[in-house]
Amino acid sequence: MGNSLGGKKSAKVMKISGETQKIKTPVRAGSILDACPGHVLLESEAVRHQGLRAKPLEPQQELKPGGVYFLVPMPKDDENRVGARRVRSGIQISAKDRLESLMLSRRSASDLSNVAAAAISAADMEENGGVRVRMRLPKAEVERLMAESKDGADVAEKIAKFYMAAKGGADGDGGDVRRLVKSTRERRVGFMPVSDREIHYLTTAS
Repeated sequence: MGNSLGGKKSAKVMKISGETQKIKTPVRAGSILDACPGHVLLESEAVRHQGLRAKPLEPQQELKPGGVYFLVPMPKDDENRVGARRVRSGIQISAKDRLESLMLSRRSASDLSNVAAAAISAADMEENGGVRVRMRLPKAEVERLMAESKDGADVAEKIAKFYMAAKGGADGDGGDVRRLVKSTRERRVGFMPVSDREIHYLTTAS
């Protein structure tokens, strides 16, 4: 019971190196900063919400019991000491990088997951090497294609032209379309009955 009450009456101060100190409260930020010149105190909650834009504690501010704070080295804002700032710039960048990495590591993992999901949804690769492409065409356009086409390969060629035009990949002489159609004719072509005026164009390796 005594340890529990004692823990609530103290605040934790963490350094960039990972070292943690327990400070008994009440205590002002100035008393800690006096022992560590060239440093600032950042409240962990402010860092979590605002990142490196978090406002440092003023010397007269008191640390909250049970609160967690970061003790970060920062160079003095002195424009007349350019050389001194350059010497300390490495320390400043290192501290910022390590603090940012600590607070934003989960966000990086989330971004990678989003990129992977987008890559998978762009084209569904079949186990046998085929590619499934989904296109939307007006009903009248579908009927016209079916009426003007001789067979399934002819329909596939026209659909390929629509696809390349939509992707902006068709050049002046239609070379990209011919290459796609040539590859398509060497494979089996199948059409899946769907609703909502969608055409599923599925090519699978023969």
